[in-house]
Amino acid sequence: MHTIDLHFQGVAGVIACYVLESTEGLILIDPGPSSSLGALRSGLRDLGFTLGEVRHVLLTHIHLDHAGAAGNIARESGATVYVHARGAAHLVRPERLLASATQIYGEQMDPLWGGMPAVPEARLVTVDGGETLTLGGVRLEVLYTPGHAVHHVAWHVGDELFCGDVAGVRLSNSQSPRAPTPPPDIDLELWRESLERLMALNARVVHLTHFGSYSDVQEHWRQLLANMERDAQVVRDSLARAETSDDLTRTFVDRLEAQLSEEGPDLAERMRFASPAWMSVQGLTRYWGKHDARPSEDR
Repeated sequence: MHTIDLHFQGVAGVIACYVLESTEGLILIDPGPSSSLGALRSGLRDLGFTLGEVRHVLLTHIHLDHAGAAGNIARESGATVYVHARGAAHLVRPERLLASATQIYGEQMDPLWGGMPAVPEARLVTVDGGETLTLGGVRLEVLYTPGHAVHHVAWHVGDELFCGDVAGVRLSNSQSPRAPTPPPDIDLELWRESLERLMALNARVVHLTHFGSYSDVQEHWRQLLANMERDAQVVRDSLARAETSDDLTRTFVDRLEAQLSEEGPDLAERMRFASPAWMSVQGLTRYWGKHDARPSEDR
């Protein structure tokens, strides 16, 4: 297994693409955004490969920082792209996804992400979770892991887990993992259930798109769950006090960045690229608004 740092927006240690070698060619897990395609090419070249040798692209989910370059790769190399069935339509027809993202990022949309070319439907394979695939001699189990996104999956290879965002954002060994909670469809109940399933696998190592590989797996899960619950409660308490959106965001960001500054000198800056705190506030605000509006017996 190889890790390629995609140097997102020129910043190291923010987005990783994982490369597996197989008898059929290369397998990429989360190739990153189109804006980092040059770094992906360069990383493959440093390993002695080319983009044309990619035969399979495995996506954990369709967010731009994970899947934006999938269409480029499928068209250039003829690679097959694997994605959960609930995300497939957005890869074939990405217009709605791009329009939604443009509402968030505005004029920064293209500099950040570089667009999202459609994946040819003939190059797409959908999964639901529970499947076992063998690609060029590499055996992979597909695990359905909703919570961060309703179409999120993790890829289980031997005793290793490629987790996308369900295992959180952790940018160094010294940092405790944080749950990225952007809108629109985070679900903390489903996220907890997904983590319980992953914890039961007793994996030796977890590989995170944001960023890197960690072997203190059980402690990683413990800290992630604790931070997720704490961050969610901070937002819920602020909403109960009827704080303005600006005040809530400012308090949340200041609190997070102070904690990150204690864990490492550059973590707060890198986290702004890996998982912007203001987006986590938006996602948790939306989540609690929906959750607390439900009848108590349905919660």
